[in-house]
Amino acid sequence: MSTSTTAPPQSSVRRVILASLVGTSLEWYDVFIYGTAAALVFNKLFFPSFEPLVGTLLAFTTYAVGFIARPLGGVVFGHYGDKLGRKNVLVVTLLLMGIATFLIGVLPTYAAIGVWAPILLVLLRFVQGLGLGGEWGGAVLMTLESGQANRRGLNASWPQVGVPIGLLLANGILSLMGAVTSDTAFLSWGWRVPFLLSGLLVVVGLWIRLTIAESPLFQAVEADDTRARAPIVEVVRRYPKQILLAIGARVGVDVAFYTFVLFITTYIATYLGLPRNYALNAVLIAAACQVLLIPWFGRLSDRYGRRPVYLFGAVGAAIWVLAFFPLLDTGRFALITLATVIALFFHAAMYGPQAAFIAEMFPTKVRYSGASMGYQLAGILGGALAPIISVALLDRYDTSLAVSLYVVVVLAVTVVCVLAAPESARADLRA
Repeated sequence: MSTSTTAPPQSSVRRVILASLVGTSLEWYDVFIYGTAAALVFNKLFFPSFEPLVGTLLAFTTYAVGFIARPLGGVVFGHYGDKLGRKNVLVVTLLLMGIATFLIGVLPTYAAIGVWAPILLVLLRFVQGLGLGGEWGGAVLMTLESGQANRRGLNASWPQVGVPIGLLLANGILSLMGAVTSDTAFLSWGWRVPFLLSGLLVVVGLWIRLTIAESPLFQAVEADDTRARAPIVEVVRRYPKQILLAIGARVGVDVAFYTFVLFITTYIATYLGLPRNYALNAVLIAAACQVLLIPWFGRLSDRYGRRPVYLFGAVGAAIWVLAFFPLLDTGRFALITLATVIALFFHAAMYGPQAAFIAEMFPTKVRYSGASMGYQLAGILGGALAPIISVALLDRYDTSLAVSLYVVVVLAVTVVCVLAAPESARADLRA
């Protein structure tokens, strides 16, 4: 009997899910402490000679470098993930992210080494992007390919939960440091502590990942000697439509998310002049809700299909963004929190089924390459540009309505692409 027809023990599946969840949580922790630090301190420490909003724009530009590196990481690690296996690649990606994040925590500022400070910051951010570019595909495929067919949406949603957990860890530690240090101390050394903690967290993540088995579906491809010789070439040649649909399906989700959880910090602290903890704590509460919402929507996609759940989230987010900024403008923490919780509710409806929806577009022998390429290329158009475009729109038009309309337009692209893609919830991945 082929290994592809033998279901792994449930305890083994749980270990795979735990390993993927812990690893992605640590990876996204690294991403979010960088993003939040870019919004709060990097403009002052690495671009001190510019006006506050311009310095923030430059800081977000360094943040965008990671998104530009992610497709390259997706291509490189996707190739080796389809050739050598998912597990081995996941160990390397976790190490890359952890080391780069730790080094940012000890990086001298502009006042100490001049222009080399932002140059080294960009270089380390690029390495972070390489690691994250390979991480998502491997973590999702390990869970998707290891469990029961009727639970693929739920299983593949668990690595997605790493995003709100990473956000909780990052914002929680940054909020704690902000509470126990003065503004001067936080700017001097307090912001470094979350980056340095990444080194310890990576050791834990590596120990867990080294204990799991390889994906059964990849083992079957390996046993049958049907692995693609050049996975990235084959996926581009044979599945260009799927890549484009994956990009379009994700880009609106990405723009909405980074507007709701990252740009909010700049908008509240820099534009409205409110305490930065208003944004940090609102996002913290909303992220805690997402820990439960993402797997719930993933499970709903197993029952009702990927597309209906995805479309519900996209349409809901497009409508809600028009109320999002007016609620922030009230300056009342309760309403700011309400706006953020509902925004991330709709995001979870898209993000829960997203991993399975994209991965199921491709066959096993090129799934790592195809899913990673589609997902990470969307990151350039979405997460990389969203904070920059949002800040530029706010600076140009001096109204949040311009940002809201930008989010609506990109979510419309996602709706079209989800409608154009086939329903995959009941597809046979062994075919």
